[in-house]
Amino acid sequence: MHNRIGFNRLDRKPSHRKALHRNMVTSLIKYQRIETTSAKAREIRRTAEKLVTRAKIDSVHNRRIAARTVYEKDVLNKLFSEVGPRFSQRPGGYTRILKLGRRNGDAAEMVILEFLPEEKPSTKPTPVAKKKAEPKKSSGPAITPNPAKSKAKLAVNAGTETENAAEDETPKASESENRTKKSSR
Repeated sequence: MHNRIGFNRLDRKPSHRKALHRNMVTSLIKYQRIETTSAKAREIRRTAEKLVTRAKIDSVHNRRIAARTVYEKDVLNKLFSEVGPRFSQRPGGYTRILKLGRRNGDAAEMVILEFLPEEKPSTKPTPVAKKKAEPKKSSGPAITPNPAKSKAKLAVNAGTETENAAEDETPKASESENRTKKSSR
């Protein structure tokens, strides 16, 4: 049983796999896109996204951690001066994988792994946050300081409610009469 397999070993020994990661991540940063197989791209994406997250904050500590993976100084500078600041407001998901189809010869799934393009500020207005709904009022009688006034108000309201109900019933009666007249014709 193979439980909790943490990553794809890509059928390579550890030293070869680490070299592959270093070379492909360096090429991705240098050229902004690489064409590779789907399995390699998914593994390289993990490494690249972690480096970009480090590159958002330019510090000696972050540069040294990134330098473990990226050996070329000019590419490391590009990572911290261009790529990191470009995604400073983005909380992850800096790359995308575009499928190309199958490779001739071994039918391996080929993809393009690339960094997302720089986001341009949209011209659409930002949506206004909705106001919170007012709390529901209880259906029971409201508590008032003077009960005599509230009884008077209830009596006035009750009178208007009965008048409104009477008005509502009269059109319904005439509608039912109209129906009976139409059906008898």
